[in-house]
Amino acid sequence: MTQSPSIIYTWTDEAPALATHAFLRAISSFVRTAGVEMETRDISLAARVLAQFPEVLGDKAVDDDLAELGRLVELPEANIIKLPNISASTPQMKECIAELQSQGYNLPDYPDDPGTDAEKDALARYGKAMGSAVNPVLRQGNSDRRAPKAVKDFAKSNPGRMKDWPADSKSHVATMTDNDFFHNEKSVTIGEATTAKIEHVAKNGKVTTLMAELPLLAGEVLDATFMSRKALVEFFDAQVKDAKEKDILYSLHLKATMMKVSDPILFGHAVRTYFSNLFTNHEPEINELGANPNNGFGDVVGKLSSLIRDPESTIVSDIEKDFANGPGIAMVNSAKGITNLHVPSDVIIDASMPPMIRDGGQMWNANDELQDVKAVIPDSTYAGIFAATVEDCQTNGKLDPATMGSVPNVGLMAQKAQEYGSHDKTFEAESAGTIRIVDGSGATLLEHDVEVGDIWRACQTKDEPIKDWVKLAVRRARATGSPAIFWLDSSRGHDAEVIKKVNAYLPGEDTDGLDLRILAPVEAIKVSLERIRKGEDTISVTGNVLRDYLTDLFPILEIGTSARMLSVVPLLNGGGLFETGAGGSAPKHVEQFEEEGHLRWDSLGEYMALAASLQHLSEQFDNPGAGILGDALDAATGKYLESGRIPSRKVHEMDNRGSTFYLTYYWAEALAAQSTDPELAKRFAPVAAAMAENEDKIIGEINDSQGNAQKLGGYYRGDAELLATAMNPSATLNAIIDAV
Repeated sequence: MTQSPSIIYTWTDEAPALATHAFLRAISSFVRTAGVEMETRDISLAARVLAQFPEVLGDKAVDDDLAELGRLVELPEANIIKLPNISASTPQMKECIAELQSQGYNLPDYPDDPGTDAEKDALARYGKAMGSAVNPVLRQGNSDRRAPKAVKDFAKSNPGRMKDWPADSKSHVATMTDNDFFHNEKSVTIGEATTAKIEHVAKNGKVTTLMAELPLLAGEVLDATFMSRKALVEFFDAQVKDAKEKDILYSLHLKATMMKVSDPILFGHAVRTYFSNLFTNHEPEINELGANPNNGFGDVVGKLSSLIRDPESTIVSDIEKDFANGPGIAMVNSAKGITNLHVPSDVIIDASMPPMIRDGGQMWNANDELQDVKAVIPDSTYAGIFAATVEDCQTNGKLDPATMGSVPNVGLMAQKAQEYGSHDKTFEAESAGTIRIVDGSGATLLEHDVEVGDIWRACQTKDEPIKDWVKLAVRRARATGSPAIFWLDSSRGHDAEVIKKVNAYLPGEDTDGLDLRILAPVEAIKVSLERIRKGEDTISVTGNVLRDYLTDLFPILEIGTSARMLSVVPLLNGGGLFETGAGGSAPKHVEQFEEEGHLRWDSLGEYMALAASLQHLSEQFDNPGAGILGDALDAATGKYLESGRIPSRKVHEMDNRGSTFYLTYYWAEALAAQSTDPELAKRFAPVAAAMAENEDKIIGEINDSQGNAQKLGGYYRGDAELLATAMNPSATLNAIIDAV
């Protein structure tokens, strides 16, 4: 094929979206020289919300861009660049709805306790936009995620901070030893395609259909499991007491954004357990006000503060008593008194555990000091990898980014593989009984006895993605020469079924001379840690959730951030999805930009994703110009790092807009210097010269815009004109780019 398809660029949220306003202008001008057009699609939280209510919004209705992209990823010409987006928790969803309503969008309120059909319908629609709404739709391929050589070399030359571990460190990971998702999991491989259903059978025999149609393909792996509420509460209670006795911080680590059904419930039980006096003595008031501990302690205390019927301050007294009786809580923001029990979306396990390990096993306390911590990870499925890392550092000392190796990842995630696709199959048991999956013939595939409040869930992993995942792992091992370890535990129901498939598919691949192993996650991370301390690389081949954890854990330790990782997703039907690094710190970046006009977000991941996208166009659609642009952008990225053009954290120093200018300048330089396409070189020579000649003026114009509050027109749905103006303050640079 000689006609290149367009590159689809996604508008997302927060700092990544702000940064795109600065970079997209240059991209559009540069890639047009190779006959490549840029298109954009809005998959931000606000756009996803608005897309659910077309008949309500009338002439303010928006297209459902996410649904359109879901169709596009099935086509061989798909070429999509996806930036980090908000995976909304309930508090974030409510904030977004309120902002959109204030902007004139006639949306219904978010119903906490829907009673009418209209409220139930609204809740169902909002649910489609929450949690991991984007990734399961777009990720119709498995993930190849790694730190590019230029990034790794820069990290070794400029190692990030890594604190020493105290010799008497008491920090540790606490997890359940029974009756959690791991220990209760059952799994089966489907023999023939069928349409199953999920049912709850009460003690009195009443059958309630929880899910009427669950299509299952031949060969796919089906899992079911549950978390015992009783065991969970007992676990939380024991950990609060133990942290108090050991005089260490209490810290909860979940992922209520992605695991949008199960983890908020776990979070709520943690809040209830810690603030036991408050909930024991004031449950009626809490319920009356609609305060929900699943939304965090912040939601509860915020609504209680409006209560006028507390004449003797008993509520305040009970809260103070809980704080006094309990251990200190790790802080999200010490200055504002925000603990990591305040808001579920503030503490995301893959973004919160690595900094704790980097900081010598400590987290910040209420006095803004680092302190040893009990990291509470209720479900034991993957808690062991963090525990093993903590124990390794306590034994061997901190890791050294200047010498350590890498742990790139091949992740199984295509077609909603594993836990992130399970929201519609996750239920909180309303009464004691049995929850079961029944196939089309009426036979029971999987079942569990449950008590009221237990959290039951099922998930699916189809056969084709597993086969493709094995092939991708072999390809990466062959390309790198590094060992590849499948992180699979034969004692776990799901993993045991997947191991059978790995053993069946590996003989069909060229594995001669390759080091391919299957190890349980704890053993796999021990081997990986031993090797990276020697400066050796080890490919981790994992499932979806573990992919998410490891591609934050190791990059944050190795290169200081996961935002500089390159994530290439070869789609099953031949297209490409190119993702940038994580956006866990994006909210703080936006806050600083609004207050000071300084955006410290680093767009390096965005630069690398675009280069890979252009190279994909060159290879798949016979467009040599796209390949030259991609290779030049890679060269520019290397110079960007070598020249230290990374955004500073401080106002009046280099910010994202200055960084993007230098990246664009180096890109034009590389295009002007290449000899493969003389016409392209001739076209970009004056561009590079103009940028060089006006460098001081451009940087001056950018820096002059700093130090002032910025009006964006909204956090979740900003005003496009205000955003474009704020992110492109240099008239000189704009004129040069527009003239390309």
